[in-house]
Amino acid sequence: MDVIAVVLVPVASLLVVAGAAVLIVVVALKDTASRDRAVVLRAVAEVIRAVRGRGKDR
Repeated sequence: MDVIAVVLVPVASLLVVAGAAVLIVVVALKDTASRDRAVVLRAVAEVIRAVRGRGKDR
């Protein structure tokens, strides 16, 4: 196996997932009242954990 592919593919996929998470947060917080931001961020965190396959207890 090519060493570059072994290292580059996981790093690139991690960057894509991190970028998607940031985009989700930005879109979710747009035009959100400050009193509702904590609830929105908690919900986004749960979605990201579900996509990654990790539950609350981990």
